[in-house]
Amino acid sequence: MSVKLSEQEIVRRESLNKLRELGIEPYPAALFPVTHTTKKAKEEFEEGKEVVMAGRIMSRRIMGKASFAELMDSEGRMQIYVNRDEICPGEDKTLYNTVFKKLLDIGDFIGIKGTLFKTKVGEKSVKVKELTVLSKSLRPLPIVKVDEEGNVHDAFSDPELRYRQRYVDLVVNPGVKDVFIKRTQIMNAMREFFNERGYLEVETPILQPIPGGAAARPFITHHNALDIPLYLRIANELYLKRLIVGGFDGVYEFAKDFRNEGMDRTHNPEFTVMEIYVAYKDYFWMMEFTEKMLEYVTNKVLGTTKVTVDSNEIDFKAPYTRLSMTEAIKKYANYDITGKSEEELRQAAKDMGIEVDETMGKGKIIDEIFGEKCEHHLIQPTFITDYPVEMSPLCKKHRDNPELTERFELIVNGKEIANAYSELNDPIDQRERFQEQLRLSEKGDDEAMFIDQDFLRALEYGMPPTSGMGIGIDRLVMLLTGQSSIQDVLFFPQMRPEK
Repeated sequence: MSVKLSEQEIVRRESLNKLRELGIEPYPAALFPVTHTTKKAKEEFEEGKEVVMAGRIMSRRIMGKASFAELMDSEGRMQIYVNRDEICPGEDKTLYNTVFKKLLDIGDFIGIKGTLFKTKVGEKSVKVKELTVLSKSLRPLPIVKVDEEGNVHDAFSDPELRYRQRYVDLVVNPGVKDVFIKRTQIMNAMREFFNERGYLEVETPILQPIPGGAAARPFITHHNALDIPLYLRIANELYLKRLIVGGFDGVYEFAKDFRNEGMDRTHNPEFTVMEIYVAYKDYFWMMEFTEKMLEYVTNKVLGTTKVTVDSNEIDFKAPYTRLSMTEAIKKYANYDITGKSEEELRQAAKDMGIEVDETMGKGKIIDEIFGEKCEHHLIQPTFITDYPVEMSPLCKKHRDNPELTERFELIVNGKEIANAYSELNDPIDQRERFQEQLRLSEKGDDEAMFIDQDFLRALEYGMPPTSGMGIGIDRLVMLLTGQSSIQDVLFFPQMRPEK
């Protein structure tokens, strides 16, 4: 299929050919020995200091025998001054008159060697002595202009284009890169917090024979050599608990999980979670651990525990409010779920205008009521605790009330951020819970859990009292960077095929 080129793309391809005719390779293979980034050159500025730098040309002002240009690298931008007689000391002025002025374009990569100086207006700049073409750009970049009043013109702001062409978004919208740098810093700070306490980072399978550890619809594939179906993991919980059975006291994993479900501003079919399991602990300990961890991370990355999201100032300083699931539904939905049958709950949900159907068991109906009536009220970090047993098939029953479980979710700005249990380590109880999930599956619930016989076998060897917690990294990054869409914290979010 032939591709229709724009006028600018045709011109750039012609320039590419002319460079080669001049004996200049537009994509050289040789190493270019950079000594300074733009940031380092400015921070270590010393008049006359020699530097070797590389980056994209982002603007140019051609002025006869001398020109100014702006060079952008991974750490910022810096002005460069290109004088014809400096880069072409001999009789041949082709490098300046033809290559720099006519055949190079905005977006091209160049390498320069030169010396630092300040212009008459005091701007730190580089006087170029040598110039090397490093890579020719065949497509024009969107040119984002900012006027003297700070108004932005011709912004590359269409979300469809930004997410699909993230490589362009990162070049022309510098703030985007900061979000992803913070994402890495957040994960590194969490690792520091766990490692300082002696917990081990591990890896568990992404391709699984049984998709366990959560209630979700999986992606399915086929392994040709074994001739078996395999699933992309929906959670890593059951494998991490096998490691606790095996004798580790504390393990954690940053995991890519996959759920074959809807997409919206807070859901992507591929997402990142961190799950941690610690032996001899319970969910009360895990609540304190979680709030201390988030206080540590926000201070480490942001220098404060306070963030502003959707005009709400949210404070991650411990301790956080604690509210049971029953109390929350009483408070915000004016309804007491205690002791109610499945039919009573279904009718109550319908009376509240919540859409439920016959495939939903008690747990799912309660979850719908909570999601519709309660979550959006919980702006400050709040632990919702003590979930009904039907909602938590992997969680230990409450020590004081067998109708409930020792579970909490951390809700911030109306969204679940973390989920944690006193883990169920009674293999007989666990088998019964799995069988109840199987009954839900037979009723038509396509998110009900599979029975994992090997996990049950592991529990039968004995798992110590354990608490586990999973935290959604994408949603946490959204909160701490002030982003309203999960697509803004994923480099390459899932998109519909391009037309």
